[in-house]
Amino acid sequence: MNATALSARPKSFTIIAIAALLWNLIGTAMFYLQVSMTPEQIAALPPPQRAVCEATPMWLYALFGIAVIAGALGSLALLLKKKWAVPMFLVSLIAVILQTVATFVVTPAWASFGAAGLVMPAIVLIIAFLLWSYSRKAAARGWIA
Repeated sequence: MNATALSARPKSFTIIAIAALLWNLIGTAMFYLQVSMTPEQIAALPPPQRAVCEATPMWLYALFGIAVIAGALGSLALLLKKKWAVPMFLVSLIAVILQTVATFVVTPAWASFGAAGLVMPAIVLIIAFLLWSYSRKAAARGWIA
């Protein structure tokens, strides 16, 4: 990395990388909590949430795991100023898209939550897209090597 590229990196770069890592670590924690729920915990959920949880196939949880782990690795790569952030964020974005679509196709999520159930998935999708776009911009501008 040359000195010009290093000096051209905006001060917000590190803040964005740290925020991305925190976001994806929270997602990883949510994934762990989801897959480690006991039958008793599932039974205690409100009926609509329980119905979605019980109808979710294991491969859909795998997509969730891929999305958050790839996102966390991409964030770590961004923080370390490594170009492999770009493919990691792309894997995360693809997994988020597949997970979101599949959730509404193979579970009763739409019947249970309606349009309101799209709010958080939309936020996650937008953030995943923005992180991938930002990492591409960082690579193109020489902020990461």
